[in-house]
This record gives sequence, C-alpha cells and structure tokens, in this order.
Amino acid sequence: MGPVTGEDGIDRCPWAGGPGVMRDYHDTEWGNRAHGEAAYLERLTLEAFQSGLSWSTILNKREAFREVFAGFDAEAIAAFDDADAARLMNEPRIVRNRLKIAAAITNARATVALREQGGLEAFVLSFAPDRPPAPTTTAEMTTTSPESVALSKGLKKRGFAFVGPTTMFALMEAIGVFDPHLVGCHRRGAGGA
Repeated sequence: MGPVTGEDGIDRCPWAGGPGVMRDYHDTEWGNRAHGEAAYLERLTLEAFQSGLSWSTILNKREAFREVFAGFDAEAIAAFDDADAARLMNEPRIVRNRLKIAAAITNARATVALREQGGLEAFVLSFAPDRPPAPTTTAEMTTTSPESVALSKGLKKRGFAFVGPTTMFALMEAIGVFDPHLVGCHRRGAGGA
C-alpha cells in the first residue's frame, strides 16, 4: 500500500491516515532529526517500552513518561534506586513492566558513561545508512537494516538493554537518522535527515 489521502486531502503514510495522535506524531515529529542527549534517551526509552504494544499507547502516555523519568535527564535517571523502580512500577500512567523500567535506568547509566566517547547522539548518528531507504509502498518497508543490527550490537557492547535491531530501526526512523516516509507522503524530505 502506498500513501493514503486523508479527509483533509493530504497524502500520508497509511498508518497516519486518520485524525488523532498518530497523525499528529507523523506530521510533526516522526522522521524529523532529533537533537540532544535527552531527546535521544527519550526516544530510546519509549521505543523500548513500546515493544509488544501499539505506538499510540506510548504516545498517549508520553507526558507521564516525561514526568516520571525526570524529563529524560540521563544523570537524574541514572541515580534512580530500588525505591524509584518500585515507584515506577506503581505508576498507573505509564507502562508498568519491571524489565523495561530496569532497562530505562540501565540505559541512562550507559548514556552517562557514553559521554566519554562523544555521547549518545553522536554514537547513534554514526550508524546512519549511506544509502537510506526510499520505499514507495508499505511492502517495501523493512523493520531492520544492517545499520540497526550494528547499532544494536554497539549499544549492547556499551551496556545498553532492550536495544534489539527492530527497536533500533524504529529509533532511527523516529529521530530522523534517515527519512522513513513513503515516497509520495507529504512529509517525505521534510525531516532534515
């Protein structure tokens, strides 16, 4: 399936065809280049929490995630202890998964450690594909790439958790490491990747 035309007459990727949080995310953020450690840590954390769930579930809980994870300040999260993990497990406004909460804390600590090697943003961007995909239909879209596999291995080697190749591919799409929009979507080429 190629881009779909919404009731507003605008062509979009099929998953964002109707009004709502998914369309808003598609039109304003997905595929735009993100900047800064907190932005990268937020997307990395949210992609991990999304695993096995719908992205709309995460988007609807995003403000609560930002609140309980200290605005995705890596040093603040890295200082979380067992009491903080228990607090998060009792927070009904977020996805309560013990392993994903532990991974978020682990990843914040790994993000702080990665500063010595240029930081999370530079590390992720170093895996940008030389020849980014340009799918015209959803059938041409993939869920992993050689670059996402390499990024996954690189992050795991540096102590990160819940960073599998599919999750890293979704991260790369979300933060504009490459343009994820279908050819013909009004957002194709607009993200600055």
